[in-house]
Amino acid sequence: MPRATLHDLSRLFLKLGIFGFGGPAAHIATMEEEVVQRKRWLSEQEFLDLVGATNLIPGPNSTELAIHIGYQQGGWRGLFLAGSCFIFPAVIITSLFAWLYVEYGQLPQTASLMTGIQPTVLAIILIAGWRLGKKALFNRRLQVFALLVAGVSLYLPGKQVLVLLFSSLIGTLLVKARNSQPSGTPPSPPAAPRATPAVLMGASTLSVVPGALTSGSGLLGSLTMLGWIFLKTGAVLYGSGYVLIAYLEGELVHQYHWLTENQLIDAIAIGQFTPGPILSTATFIGYVVMAPLGPMASVAGAVIATFAIFLPSFLLVGITSRWVSKLRSHRTLSKFLDAVNAASMGIMGAVVLKLARPTLLPDNLSHSWNITVYPGWNIAVPLDWSIAVRLLIAAGAMTLILRYRVSPILIIAGGLLCGLLLGPWLV
Repeated sequence: MPRATLHDLSRLFLKLGIFGFGGPAAHIATMEEEVVQRKRWLSEQEFLDLVGATNLIPGPNSTELAIHIGYQQGGWRGLFLAGSCFIFPAVIITSLFAWLYVEYGQLPQTASLMTGIQPTVLAIILIAGWRLGKKALFNRRLQVFALLVAGVSLYLPGKQVLVLLFSSLIGTLLVKARNSQPSGTPPSPPAAPRATPAVLMGASTLSVVPGALTSGSGLLGSLTMLGWIFLKTGAVLYGSGYVLIAYLEGELVHQYHWLTENQLIDAIAIGQFTPGPILSTATFIGYVVMAPLGPMASVAGAVIATFAIFLPSFLLVGITSRWVSKLRSHRTLSKFLDAVNAASMGIMGAVVLKLARPTLLPDNLSHSWNITVYPGWNIAVPLDWSIAVRLLIAAGAMTLILRYRVSPILIIAGGLLCGLLLGPWLV
């Protein structure tokens, strides 16, 4: 298989960062299309194993997958380059929204844009789930197991991490060992991973006790405490970025009173709308929290919060990535990885079901819209037109990907254009 250059990694993950709408499931689906189907940097099995590995460590899954791919293709330089390029566009866009929010006190109107993007994102997730599922669920036992995991995940919303861990352990006992090792293992990075100064510095940062961080005062003390809060969050955060509300509300809203409840919800909304990882919410919060202390303090708060929340992901992937290929060489651990992959597919299936209904059959639509085509000339658009347009966008996206091999990045850009042009028929 061809190995990516650093230039290739930077180009791909910058594009993914710019057009990466839809959350982690959509990001992973887009990466599968680009890295496995189009560029052939990894096999489907290698990609699946990396997805399974990201589910076992805390942090944002899609960001960690980008970091894993960068490490496998380019060692430590590839690791930092892929992760940074994937995160950077979201950070810049979120910073702009934070500035607008502080200046004008409200969020931009984005409903029509999102309604155009959502059906295309759903189509991308469906296709990736089908492709990965055929590889991960290679026998009837795993297929039934994945269905059970999907059902449990739907029955226990917000408990995906516990479902994944317990079901993977149970699945290890049920899964039959493969007759032969899968063809190929993830390629070793060009340079053997070592404890670089950056890693040692990061490890020492994680080991600092909170008492030392609160020793400052004024601006420095506030920035230090802000960095510590987000460093802790990034080191223990499992599951969706929405879990950020639970992690941050206690300290930022109730303990330090740096944000109101509404501001925290607005921050999560901005992270959802902007492309790339939803944890770019940290950038928004860092900027807003420090805004009363001046523009320079706002920028410093955004930088420190962003660096702190993503640092654990870079460190954890750097530490664990070297072991992914070794899991396949051990009989029991290989069964465990198969169980993790099958459970991940079950959880992904549950995500698709949750997304499909509000995306294609929303509840908040009125029976008709009155559209002014010309002064005094109104057209009433019936409700079923909106549903039909959404279904048409999703079907068109699937056709373009499967039949014409159009890049998911262009598909999402097309969804954005549909949202701009067809907004009245969608919202």
